[in-house]
Amino acid sequence: MFNNSISIAVSDDDSDDHAGRMRARVRRKRKKSALRSDQDFIRRLVRRLARWWPLLLFLPALALLLFEASRIGRKPTSYQIDSRTSNPIFLSPPEKKSDGNLNRLHPTTRVVHGVRERCLKLLPPEELQHLDVPVGEGHTSPVKSVVYISEGNMPHLGGNFTFAAQHGEARRFNSFTGYQTLDEREESFKVRETAVVHCGFFSKNGGFELSDEDKVYMQTCKIVVSTCAFGGGDDLYQPIGMSEVSLQKVCYVAFWDEVTVSMQESQGQKIGHDHYIGNWRIVVVRNLPFRDQRLNGKIPKMLGHRLFPHARYSIWVDSKSQFRRDPLGVLKALLWRSKSTLAISEHGARSSVYDEANAVVKKHKATPEEVQVQLTQYRKDGLPEDKRFNGKKALAEASIIVREHLPSTNLFMCLWFNEVVRFTSRDQLSFPYVLWRLKILKDINMFPVCTRKDLVNSMGHVRKAKPSVV
Repeated sequence: MFNNSISIAVSDDDSDDHAGRMRARVRRKRKKSALRSDQDFIRRLVRRLARWWPLLLFLPALALLLFEASRIGRKPTSYQIDSRTSNPIFLSPPEKKSDGNLNRLHPTTRVVHGVRERCLKLLPPEELQHLDVPVGEGHTSPVKSVVYISEGNMPHLGGNFTFAAQHGEARRFNSFTGYQTLDEREESFKVRETAVVHCGFFSKNGGFELSDEDKVYMQTCKIVVSTCAFGGGDDLYQPIGMSEVSLQKVCYVAFWDEVTVSMQESQGQKIGHDHYIGNWRIVVVRNLPFRDQRLNGKIPKMLGHRLFPHARYSIWVDSKSQFRRDPLGVLKALLWRSKSTLAISEHGARSSVYDEANAVVKKHKATPEEVQVQLTQYRKDGLPEDKRFNGKKALAEASIIVREHLPSTNLFMCLWFNEVVRFTSRDQLSFPYVLWRLKILKDINMFPVCTRKDLVNSMGHVRKAKPSVV
């Protein structure tokens, strides 16, 4: 039989080549599949990053914020020990997050004609130790004395005794201020040898009550540095930079109400048995006459001559600032050297009372209606829109007032206080008007802003004051 099968010879080399080609194709397929998977993963990752990138930026920022907040919360309160009482004097208010300005003594400077000089030119420390306070009358004025209208000596001036033409805030006149009429207001600006004027403390029941012990102490003061905090609004900053002579000759008095006493005690600022906290004599005032704490603050600010009847000089410092210069040196630099009777800081931003009125309304520091009433009265009285009166800048900043207690300056402060009570509490608006109306007070030192910055460390207001219960 024939064998029909066909024999095919296959070599080992051919088999190996075929298997290799098959494995190469499999590897290429695997590589392409892996590459596609990597590309898909990257695309998905990019899409997710594009979707969630704000959150990725926010989380590190939040972590940094929480870290900084925890550092502030752990920051200890600094204090020093009072050498007289061994009580702690807190130098850093616990509530403030930043006290970088506190206790700074380095001088403030400015460039004048290409030369850098100090804004406040004080005597050297060795000369301050031997500085004498001037004795005797160095100024002449047509006003020789001031009679303060009270419940028991009200003069009859006749005329209009109603407030029909006044806005609602005129009702702030009370038994402390007396009820000044428009006619009495007009009469008060007339210069006489004996001026008769409302100046607070109208009635014994009018408020602003002081203890007999405090009254006796205040009658001993010849030179005063004073401040106040009512309604728990601000902390107490110890004065610095004074000489030993000033500590012996100057009274440092801070007026508080009972709300401020409680607030400060809760922060460790307790009044000693001798009525002191550090160098400040604390005078606690009861029965404040106004609900508005800004008005209550005008009493020690403007009526220091009524509170310290035997004082010859006073320096007022707002509670938001730390006084950091020697008081006798300040009197020498701002009053005695320039032969001035009153020194007050120029306004840093504006020059015109009308520009300031717009700013007050814009910043919601007074209502448009009450500001308009005040400006209407001032325009009616003829107050010019000039930015300077008697060669001086019209607008004052008024957080620091340095003055000699004379009949002329006392009258000026009484008139200024009455305007603040009658119109808005913003005393910057009424200062130019009183300066223009009185006219006799020409020896005023309107010192520049950089001098004010040299006098104090500005701390800002700590918290909003609580209204007084009247």
